[in-house]
Amino acid sequence: MVQIEFSESVAAVPAAMLTRRLVLRPPRDSDLDTLAALHADPAVNRFCAAATPQGQAAVEAQLQAWIAHWQAHGFGHWAIAERDQPDTLIGFGGLMNRSVAGHAGLYLYYRITPQAWGRGLASEMSQYAICQAFEQRHEGAVVAAVLPNNVPTRKTLEGLGLRLKGSLSDGPGSAAALLYELGAERWATLPRGEPEAVAFAA
Repeated sequence: MVQIEFSESVAAVPAAMLTRRLVLRPPRDSDLDTLAALHADPAVNRFCAAATPQGQAAVEAQLQAWIAHWQAHGFGHWAIAERDQPDTLIGFGGLMNRSVAGHAGLYLYYRITPQAWGRGLASEMSQYAICQAFEQRHEGAVVAAVLPNNVPTRKTLEGLGLRLKGSLSDGPGSAAALLYELGAERWATLPRGEPEAVAFAA
């Protein structure tokens, strides 16, 4: 069983953290072009086009909201790179306080470039984020919203231990989203090995 490696954070906005294969750091203003290119990829938006910021100004507003969340809370979405190519971002993801369709919570989010799909990297980042939420921040629950037809992401969430809780009346897409949740009590019973990789075409 592979164990997740933790790095200590020493400031409100920490430097990069490491998992077995990933470098996770807070986003920067200079990440704007990378984020815009990721959102412009039709494959990335296959299941979430309606929730994707449209236009450079909207993408910049999203990035600034992520940066502001870090400054306010000391955690948030990361810019993600692989350890063997730390200067090349493969996506963004992590946990943020937000409200979706009137349901407030600590939401898990990720978007990864297609070139990095199918290797379990989103799961590795997500498990690290969830570990921090429960073991360092002592949060009560982590939630995620996903469209019903996004089978790969649903499998990823279930592999992480999240369970279907219900639906949202107006989710982040063209159809009502499903709400998944993982509580601290359930987390305490789960094994700490890495979840299996999920093929995006599954």
